Amino acid sequence: MSYVDEILEKLIIKNPSEMEFHQSAKEVLESLRVVVEKNEEIFRKEALLERLTEPERIISFRVPWVDDNGQVHVNKGFRVQFSSAIGPYKGGLRLHPSVNQGIVKFLGFEQIFKNALTGLPIGGGKGGSDFDPKGKSDREVMAFCQSFMSELHKYIGADTDVPAGDIGVGAREIGYMYGQYKRLTGLFEGVLTGKGLTYGGSLTRTEATGYGLVYIVEEMLKHNGGKNFKDKKVVISGSGNVAIYATQKAQELGAKVVALSDSSGYVYDKDGIDLDLIKEIKEVKRGRIKEYADAKDSAIFTVGKGIWNVPCDIALPCATQNELDLEDAKILKKNGCSAIAEGANMPCTIEAVDYFLENNILFMPGKAANAGGVATSALEMSQNSQRLSWTFEEVDSKLKDIMLNIFAKTNEASKRYGLEGNYVAGANIAGFEKVAEAMQFQGIC
Repeated sequence: MSYVDEILEKLIIKNPSEMEFHQSAKEVLESLRVVVEKNEEIFRKEALLERLTEPERIISFRVPWVDDNGQVHVNKGFRVQFSSAIGPYKGGLRLHPSVNQGIVKFLGFEQIFKNALTGLPIGGGKGGSDFDPKGKSDREVMAFCQSFMSELHKYIGADTDVPAGDIGVGAREIGYMYGQYKRLTGLFEGVLTGKGLTYGGSLTRTEATGYGLVYIVEEMLKHNGGKNFKDKKVVISGSGNVAIYATQKAQELGAKVVALSDSSGYVYDKDGIDLDLIKEIKEVKRGRIKEYADAKDSAIFTVGKGIWNVPCDIALPCATQNELDLEDAKILKKNGCSAIAEGANMPCTIEAVDYFLENNILFMPGKAANAGGVATSALEMSQNSQRLSWTFEEVDSKLKDIMLNIFAKTNEASKRYGLEGNYVAGANIAGFEKVAEAMQFQGIC
């Protein structure tokens, strides 16, 4: 049995029921097979893949909090510190009912390679809770965040582990958590990113993941026939920060974004999405996507899934894991879609990704395409360490350079192993090589 197959078999046995983690590990290790086979003897002797796929530390804890009616609730909190080979752990905190250990491990594992691709000195980690902030008052969210941080603060720090936001964790939640961290430790340091601009946050951080996604897609299109976003019809799933600012940047580059979604359904606007209206509904009112169709005669709201039925040239899944399956992939191809890039973490199933690659549809995986958020978080860490605040233009310029460099590394790695155009393999290989080299230099640890 090959080393890769052996590790995958052991991983499934050791981590039963963690399906998302199995999926992520399989996708990564299968594309690394060409690298591992060239170095199998030394990698096996050093147990490099075993160390890579086993988190350095998993922290699990209860989070008790009191609602507005005086009722006590208990949620479960997690932090998976997966790899510190190239820097302090870095990765978001997710607040969503679906969060469990397997979800957090898959996200932390993906984060290792994503962070390595940025070229910045940050390792991989992830965390969160099964708490759902939807429908909660500000006081209830604060009560939860303070309780959550009362335990988490023991394990994080500016040079140890620097969490950020993710699904369910925006400026409000980061603010409450940072305030509690400062209260408990007496330290004003860059321990959380995505902070407000008045207390150490970075300009462009809100826009970063969406902007970065569009920057790398534009570069991918340029390298494949000299194409660009101009006059392209784009469908984007989700309607949070990533989707909103991917929409903004794509529109600036001349695209027509015609559909967005949330967990209730999706809207199609034949005239193109009105970004100001979406921002008002989602960022100001915290409303549902249906309100967009209620306000626009040109828009239609459809309940449930189905956004990938909308014909488009470019598809950007920016909602959640496994939202785009094989049937969706076939529909996109049938309708003429020629490029897909992941704005979320693993939003496409393995079968869908394989279909895109087999049919020569341009595809950029999330660990490359949505790295703009963590890259700008790392830039926020740098500003905090230096007690500086860069302009929006400075941060945006650095972000764009990082995304173009990620494409270059991904493209180069795919070519080097005879897999030109397979950006899944290219991203995994480029990220792995950096982490593996660091691991080998540091000995067995």
